[in-house]
Amino acid sequence: MPTSDSRRRRRVGARALRAAHAAGVVASLVLVAPVPAHADYVRDLEYWLEDYGISDAWSVTRGAGQRIAVIDTGIAEVPELRGAVVGGTDESGVGAPDGRTPVGDGSEHGTLVGSILAGRGDVRQGSGVIGVAPEAELLSISVSFGDGPVGTEEQIASAVRWAVDNGADIINMSLTTNTLDWPQSWDDAFLYAFQHDVVIVAAAGNRGAGTTEVGAPATIPGVVAVAGVDRDRNASFDASSQGITLAVAAPSEELIGVQPDGEPVYWSGTSGAAPIVAGIVALIRAAHPELDANSVIQRLVATARPQSATVPDPIYGYGLVDAAAAVSADVAPVTANPLAVPYDLAEWIRIYRRADAVPNTPTPTPETAQPTPGPEAAPDPPKALPELLPVWMRQLIPHSSILVDAVLPVGLLVAFAAFFAAGVTGAVRAARAVWRRR
Repeated sequence: MPTSDSRRRRRVGARALRAAHAAGVVASLVLVAPVPAHADYVRDLEYWLEDYGISDAWSVTRGAGQRIAVIDTGIAEVPELRGAVVGGTDESGVGAPDGRTPVGDGSEHGTLVGSILAGRGDVRQGSGVIGVAPEAELLSISVSFGDGPVGTEEQIASAVRWAVDNGADIINMSLTTNTLDWPQSWDDAFLYAFQHDVVIVAAAGNRGAGTTEVGAPATIPGVVAVAGVDRDRNASFDASSQGITLAVAAPSEELIGVQPDGEPVYWSGTSGAAPIVAGIVALIRAAHPELDANSVIQRLVATARPQSATVPDPIYGYGLVDAAAAVSADVAPVTANPLAVPYDLAEWIRIYRRADAVPNTPTPTPETAQPTPGPEAAPDPPKALPELLPVWMRQLIPHSSILVDAVLPVGLLVAFAAFFAAGVTGAVRAARAVWRRR
């Protein structure tokens, strides 16, 4: 369920960093020598800080006062994150109560995400990975994928609610279900987050891991779905996926993160692009505390740099993120989430979760659905006869499609047969009458 970027990680050693920094590539160097204390090779390799306006945005804010929940495998204790994690919990049933013990398959995943999101650098050495929002607070919520006594679906739903109840302004979800659909148990959890003014950022998934199309939770209306691009700002072939729900794109290749053992590593995937965007959202919220989640998201997408003539498009969404513009540009606030089109989550649930519709209440189709009437709305029009009948009786009435597809053709056939039989009978009677006259 985590986007499978960890398979492409490589340790960042001193010689590897020197070569990569000089050549601008990481090639296939695999060395385990520690980074020297006197030189900050790691920091120099975080190209997205300058290329995407993040370092410029720091002149305005570094994300202080923002709390970001990381729903992942757990954030370990590493120097770069000392003081960053202010709380946490375990939803897997196999981790530590504070969510700081990495769990499940790819257990290092959460620490990598956390370091890109809000790493403080290594204060003792004056180097190390620094995050997009280095003054933001983190909540570590550990979940496991496929292991433990609690199902993954239930873990995610509980994790979202816990994050909201513990003051999260932003939730980062670097995970995917590899399917457009999401469990029904997520409906209320995500709706709960939106109703409490929380911005949810999710990875689109990676083609290289089998996600050719954006998967949930990045398909949920209102979620900021993040695509990935390479160093040349082109859509990543392996470390991204496509879909109409994409919001923005961010770097997903040649990323630098920290493992639970404290070692910096190269890695790729939209799992890394998502925390870059979540960090930018934290910068926006810190710079504009008067804005609600809808207007924060509007700033993010309105200041993105389009990469195609059609915006949004299924490869880059609204475009490449620009942190400096998102923090400083003149963007008018909005009253609705720009990513909840044509329906927000509440309306989506009302339309598509038909099995849960209240008995005797017709469910509208997407073409005829209207917003829920307000207190001064006109009374409902009279109901048709089938809608007034009990459910069990309505089930006995054939659906219109059955009438068209089955009953009507059979009726025509019977009528034709009767007409034909009547014709034959008349012909026989006429023949008999002629015979008698003879």
